[in-house]
Amino acid sequence: MSTRKHTALPKAQILIEALPWLTRHHGKTVVIKFGGNAMVDEGLKAAFAQDVVFLRQSGLKPVVVHGGGPQISKQLDKHGLVSEFKAGLRVTTPEAMDVVRMVLAGQVQRELVGLLNQHGPLAVGMTGEDAHTITAIQHRPEIDGELVDIGRVGQITAIDPGAIKALLDDGRIPVISSIARSQDDGHVYNVNADTAAAALAAALGAETLMVLTDVEGLYEDWPNSDDVISRLAASQLETLLPELSSGMVPKMEGCLFAVRNGVNTARVIDGRVQHSILLEIFTDEGIGTMVVPDGPHVSDGQGGAR
Repeated sequence: MSTRKHTALPKAQILIEALPWLTRHHGKTVVIKFGGNAMVDEGLKAAFAQDVVFLRQSGLKPVVVHGGGPQISKQLDKHGLVSEFKAGLRVTTPEAMDVVRMVLAGQVQRELVGLLNQHGPLAVGMTGEDAHTITAIQHRPEIDGELVDIGRVGQITAIDPGAIKALLDDGRIPVISSIARSQDDGHVYNVNADTAAAALAAALGAETLMVLTDVEGLYEDWPNSDDVISRLAASQLETLLPELSSGMVPKMEGCLFAVRNGVNTARVIDGRVQHSILLEIFTDEGIGTMVVPDGPHVSDGQGGAR
């Protein structure tokens, strides 16, 4: 009996360590952008689903937003369509948009909903088209001083969070594909999932935005050092933005937008680490880079650990 007590004690201590965070985050909305390796590795996918369900069962309100770059490229290749990128964005012809829509809403989202629903009748899939959740106009990036037409790539103009809130109030986990309805031309648009997650987090008044990536966080002096910046204020991030690698820009711009529009913290975390979401939310360490609003009176959601 004493041996059994002894082996169970560390489990109890782990649960107790999580208590302040469980209390602080209870009833709060957490928007999680699902991407990178976590999206293609079977073990990481299963761990991600467990983490999201754990948040839900712990009294939080998780919302999942996803893209699907690798899956889209693979399917375009199958259809004999070329994957072309300009200004870091996928050139999306009408034919490519059909594939994007099919892959995001019919494949990636379905798989994720299925993984979450292994744990109960929880997840409901939707796209930004549903109930006018995400509205966009055509985005024309500037390259060499000229605005360039890259097809059905959208720039978000409005968010209507009503359907998501209704699902959350019903105890469900919304899983949202980053496709938007058009504001002005009847088309649908492919929207960057990092940008969509940040816009949704702001519109939902989320406690935190979490962006899964394939790096440990934001590096202090890459490539000379792999020290990760554990915490920075919005104005510090704004200063750093021009120096960042192109892949990190939409993620960090999303974090900046979120904390400047009412979200308490935004975090970039390493999706290659199993259960990274739980480690970030429920432990003292935190494993990524956390962005907070400017000002001295910010609650960091980490109990002052950072």
